[in-house]
Amino acid sequence: MKYDVIIIGGGIVGLASAMALSNHKKLRIAVLEAEPELARHQTGHNSGVIHSGLYYKPGSLKAKNCVEGREKLYKFFREHDIAHDRCGKLVVATSEEEVPRLESLRLLGEANGLQGIKQLNAEQIKEYEPHVTGVAGLLVPDTGIVDYVKVCEVMAGIIRQKGHDIFLNTRFLSLENNSTSLVLKTSSNILKTKNLINCAGLYSDRVARACGIKPNAKIVPFRGEYYEIKPEKHHLVKNLIYPVPDPAFPFLGVHFTRMIHGGVEAGPNAVLAFKREGYLKTSFSLKDTIETFTYPGFLKLAGKFMKMGLGEYYRSFSKNAFVGALQKLIPEIQKSDIECGQAGVRAQALSKDGSLVDDFYIIEKPHMVHVLNAPSPAATAAISIGEKIAEMAIKNFEVN
Repeated sequence: MKYDVIIIGGGIVGLASAMALSNHKKLRIAVLEAEPELARHQTGHNSGVIHSGLYYKPGSLKAKNCVEGREKLYKFFREHDIAHDRCGKLVVATSEEEVPRLESLRLLGEANGLQGIKQLNAEQIKEYEPHVTGVAGLLVPDTGIVDYVKVCEVMAGIIRQKGHDIFLNTRFLSLENNSTSLVLKTSSNILKTKNLINCAGLYSDRVARACGIKPNAKIVPFRGEYYEIKPEKHHLVKNLIYPVPDPAFPFLGVHFTRMIHGGVEAGPNAVLAFKREGYLKTSFSLKDTIETFTYPGFLKLAGKFMKMGLGEYYRSFSKNAFVGALQKLIPEIQKSDIECGQAGVRAQALSKDGSLVDDFYIIEKPHMVHVLNAPSPAATAAISIGEKIAEMAIKNFEVN
């Protein structure tokens, strides 16, 4: 079977890219997904938050695509009758030392075009989240919640309706680049294409290397573990409650998230996973572990964040420590109020110098586009990112 474009990866970024490219009537497109279902990994394991764009450096790809993509996503929900809630979130400073960082967040949000951000004092916080204790807060109305797996199902329906193919249980294995086409060997068949887009997420760096590309970064997996609030305690959380993030650490810290289909999640922490699909504490891959621990960039990162990383591991194995972090926001919450929930694995690109690749990272080559880092807010920004990837593809693939 021969295609004009093959996209590796059936998560939300790959599907959004295929959906954007499907508007070009001359193209024949295929999406390859290794799993028996779409959106099985990062897309299907996140907490369903529609991010506002509060945290990102103005002018970065994250900031531009999050703000633009957020509004396109809300429009997409309305057009396709997808359940969602633009409920807003509260970012809470729990000490006076955090107040200057809260003010910096407000300035970042306003620089990124967020509307209606409201500063709150301790008493005003209680009006929005009666059980939260803090010295100051920011109300961010653009944040929302949705089921991203449902979003992917709708995108896949649009792609198929336009006559394109989605192959499940089809893992990319290798690429042969001959003079007339790219020949892809997969776990289920041999496919030919003129052009390729790599949206393989947790395996994007390996796919790139198999295609003859030097990614200049390696995917290091971090597991985020969640607890669920028991139903009788759901009243403690009205919408979304976040701490002020530590600027020295690339993750947002444990927070509370009301979910679109009901229920409330608390988390995540952020611990190194010993397998790229390491959703369990016991998950282990010798290949993945050796690859991580022999990578110079990881060794430099580990040295820099050793103390913080050990603290995250302690919280992973200690429910008391996890509850202690939650009680900084909601003092009423008790150990008996939470039970183990899902976990997700973040595909974090790491440079050789030990720095985390913070922004979206995309490499363009003749007849190829490789998406090598698409962390949060990639789901929120997916429609915008997909359109940008489609633009790159049209340019690089010389499609008329």
